[in-house]
Amino acid sequence: MSAFTKIDQKVLWDHLDLSVEVEEEGTGISRPQQKRIQISYVIGRLSFIDTPKIYDQGSNVEGKVKAVHYNDTPIPDMAVYLLEGERWSTRHFLLPHPPCAGRHRVSVAQLPSPDTKVVSSLEVMKKDKPLTCEREEDIFIRYTVVGEKQGSVDVMYLVLSRGAIVMQGFKQAEVQDTSVNEGEVSFKLSVRPEMAPDVQVVAYAILPSENVIAHSADFSIEKCFSHKVSLEFSPSSAVPGEETTMQVMAQPDSLCGVSAVDQSVLIKEPGNTLTADKIFNLLHVSKVSNVPYEVQDPVECVHVRPRRYVLPYPGQEIDDAHTVFQNVGLKMATNMVIRMPSCLKYKGREYHHGHGLRYNSVPETARVVLASAPRGGAYPDAPPIETVRTFFPETWIWDLVEVGETGTKDVSLTVPDTITTWETEAFCLSQQGFGLAPRKEIRVFQPFFLELTLPYSIIRGEHFELKATTFNYLTSCIMVSVTPTPSLDYTLTPLSGNEYKSCLCGGERKTLSWTMAPLNLGVMNVTVTAEAVASDVSCDNEVVSVPERGRIDVVTRSLIVKAEGTEMTKVHNWLLCPKGEALTEEIDIQLPENVIDGSARASLSVLGDILGRALKNLDGLLQMPYGCGEQNMALLAPNIYILQYLRNTQQLTPAIMEKATNFLTSGYQRQLNYKHSDGAYSTFGSGSGNTWLTAFVLRSFAKAKSFIHIDPKNIEQSKTWLESKQRENGCFQQLGKLFNNRMKGGVSDEVTLSAYITAAFLEMNMSADDPVVKNSLSCLKESIGELSNTYTVALMAYVFTLAGDMNARAVLLQHLDTVALKEGGILRWSQTATETSASLSVEIASYVLLAKLSASPTAEDLGYTSRIVRWLTGQQNYYGGFSSTQDTVVALQALALYSTLVFSPEGSSTVTVQSPSGQLTFDVNQNNKLLYQEKILQDVTGKYSLEVKGTACASMQISLHYNIPTPTDVTTLSVEVKPEAVCTSKSHRPKFTLRTKSLYSGKETTTNMVILDIKMLSGFAPDPESLKRLRGALLVDRVEQKEDHVLVYMRELPKDIGINHSLEIIQVLPVQNLKPAVVKIYDYYQPSDQAETEYTYPCAAGNNL
Repeated sequence: MSAFTKIDQKVLWDHLDLSVEVEEEGTGISRPQQKRIQISYVIGRLSFIDTPKIYDQGSNVEGKVKAVHYNDTPIPDMAVYLLEGERWSTRHFLLPHPPCAGRHRVSVAQLPSPDTKVVSSLEVMKKDKPLTCEREEDIFIRYTVVGEKQGSVDVMYLVLSRGAIVMQGFKQAEVQDTSVNEGEVSFKLSVRPEMAPDVQVVAYAILPSENVIAHSADFSIEKCFSHKVSLEFSPSSAVPGEETTMQVMAQPDSLCGVSAVDQSVLIKEPGNTLTADKIFNLLHVSKVSNVPYEVQDPVECVHVRPRRYVLPYPGQEIDDAHTVFQNVGLKMATNMVIRMPSCLKYKGREYHHGHGLRYNSVPETARVVLASAPRGGAYPDAPPIETVRTFFPETWIWDLVEVGETGTKDVSLTVPDTITTWETEAFCLSQQGFGLAPRKEIRVFQPFFLELTLPYSIIRGEHFELKATTFNYLTSCIMVSVTPTPSLDYTLTPLSGNEYKSCLCGGERKTLSWTMAPLNLGVMNVTVTAEAVASDVSCDNEVVSVPERGRIDVVTRSLIVKAEGTEMTKVHNWLLCPKGEALTEEIDIQLPENVIDGSARASLSVLGDILGRALKNLDGLLQMPYGCGEQNMALLAPNIYILQYLRNTQQLTPAIMEKATNFLTSGYQRQLNYKHSDGAYSTFGSGSGNTWLTAFVLRSFAKAKSFIHIDPKNIEQSKTWLESKQRENGCFQQLGKLFNNRMKGGVSDEVTLSAYITAAFLEMNMSADDPVVKNSLSCLKESIGELSNTYTVALMAYVFTLAGDMNARAVLLQHLDTVALKEGGILRWSQTATETSASLSVEIASYVLLAKLSASPTAEDLGYTSRIVRWLTGQQNYYGGFSSTQDTVVALQALALYSTLVFSPEGSSTVTVQSPSGQLTFDVNQNNKLLYQEKILQDVTGKYSLEVKGTACASMQISLHYNIPTPTDVTTLSVEVKPEAVCTSKSHRPKFTLRTKSLYSGKETTTNMVILDIKMLSGFAPDPESLKRLRGALLVDRVEQKEDHVLVYMRELPKDIGINHSLEIIQVLPVQNLKPAVVKIYDYYQPSDQAETEYTYPCAAGNNL
């Protein structure tokens, strides 16, 4: 340890920053940790004990002085200097740098008079420890009454909790015929959970002399809940894969949230657990410490005569009754003198008490303490029991549990395979309120086990050091044989000589290694077995033992091997609806010339419903991040439309209902993270509200409430906020950005926005005669003559359809039919003749579809819209979504409406696919129309013919996945990367800095939201501290780490201005023959605007195993 006492305090900070890094022997895995320790310059304390507060003039004052070090240990043989006199007298006793000091005031006993300060006092005695819940506690009030008449005094007491009086009473104190009367009274306080976390006790008394004395004290209460919850595991410890029973006990009919997380996760990210402190910090008021200025009584200056001093000495604590009451938020109505004057007049001048308040200016407003807004034995004859471990989650339990009428629920669980301690949490809600269970742990352990160390993924051609570490927590030595399972997917080259069968004594560990070189692409399982075997060889002069339980431990971990370059996906969709005659389609599938060998794969899927593909992938309709408020809605909204469709067509099963409502509930809860206190929503929950997003959320929540509970206040708040943004002309004020700036053109952004908001109101079944809706429709009608913005025209056509204005609807639909692109039996639209946007084209077609179908469609309308549907279904991606979030939501809404109208409970078809190497057949009927049928195609290229015969529609998709070298084409977006490193560094954890420069050079002034997707090199990971700094970088709204990618959300990029960022990347596991990693940048709402580049580790040449 270093000594700091000899250094001048001025050159030191008031804290020490400690950094520690622990490296695991054998694997090389290290974990850093930082902590800040505050430095205190208080080396000791002096305090007066057993010393009176009142003395008679001329008498001796006796007392004790206690001297302790900073850690409360006594200081022996210390010279104590006692200073006698007024604190502010001119007599000072100076010590050079006194190490510690204490003060005690004693007052002379004197008869009370109007010209002297009252020396009688009350003291509510504090307690060293928090009050215990649901117990009676004795509260003591010590009194000192000086110079009063003989008799009795009522000592009144009030108990306040969370700003309200919860208890009151009084006790009598007898005053004897002596100058000083001292004693104490007490009362019993029954501590209830609803009093937590603090109570304030105020005591006051009116003396015979009509003086008022008072005192208050704060008492902390242990943070408890009236709703008692507990969670137990039986058994309380387990071995991997063992069955265990989790018992949750709470109030009857409670709903409980239960979680179990690997302790190692909480060690790496402390503070992410639910605690009683966090719950009580949510209280709006825990205790009150002042009276609002608006209701304080005015202060008048007191006229004084010579030799009368009524102001307290400067710096002296004001302890009059008025201040005591005010400091607990009590305002007193009385004709007694309870307030020490803070202002006096003497010879025409005013003198104010200098205690931080001057009433010739406005005082501070009331201060309210607010809540801040985790055995050895013989070799058995029977075959040894193998422990095969393959399940290693970080979160084991994350579920809702209903305890039922008994208040107890037993849940059978299988313990995961991780050797760890699981930290559990349980909280419950019932009519009795909120309850939080004490934290419980379940230890999963076996005395002999194996751990594998390998990267999450690598690229074909790379190879790395696979490490297997065996642990022996037995008390005796064992002979361990470690063997990898042979595989055709990879080769293993031993690196540990003859150590693969060796001694391992109690408390020891050993790490063995192989060079692993994958041979194939895809997900492969790596399995290693560790077995304690019998041996005649002794270990450390000790006979080798074989454990009865857990002799063999088998661990299987998965490794993803990816192809080089950039993955591409291409899909071909068909919707064929035969009416007695067979329908056929042909396609010739070809790969690009630069496809990377071995990376191509193809599949064919068939469904009897155009919404079946989306139903299968409700949790991932887009292979894009969902880290902001608008993108989260893309997870929530499609569930609503699909559920509505299935319910209306009587296809909704309990299993589908449970799956979809779970997604709805979690999406709803996540969306509230982006809600403002005024009801608005914003992209990242900060800054001003966004009118587009708020309308999007409002229309979705209004529909979701028929499936899950949505707090009506959330809907009403958002509706009120949107209504407040309506201008006098009926249009709505735009706050926040348009999601897709390509919506612009021809008309004001406010017209498009107003149409969107009006549609939301009408979808909520607001009347077209509602003043807000009526005014907004009036605003929209003024723009009907401006038809250059196809997107706005389609949206307004839908709005006027919902409003029942058939004349305006007809004009808009007629124009849309004129500008439609009609080819090959399909209908589609583009925003303008020169600007094409796949995302906007899907939205436009969807709004036309909604407009056509939302007003009692005729057979002609259904025939017209079937051409739109054929084109729309052709734009679906592999997962059932489209190109971005908005087009996915609107398209699925439109397709759900169309599917409801054309649904038929009858019919069946046979799908026959002729491939170059054979024939595939699929049956589609009413029993399996929602079933996702998929087969891998043996021929990635060649001619395919598809035939549908029967009376039911069939939705078919051929999807092609392959890799190509990372493109170098420059679009309107580009990204430059530059890795920098000091390659001469001898650090055991090499790292480098990746510098990026993002540039937009299109025709708009700014982009939409941009995602910078940085893939990690194999064996590397981002530095956590560098990630934190990146979160606060220029234009960065959010940073996520997802598997081996870092996703940077940038709110926009300005035109022709490069935006620089940097990220430090650390090597976690050495990998040989390191391949480049791809950095991709793309416009979230226009994904076709993208660019890619590669980077490598600058010191890769020296990175040999």
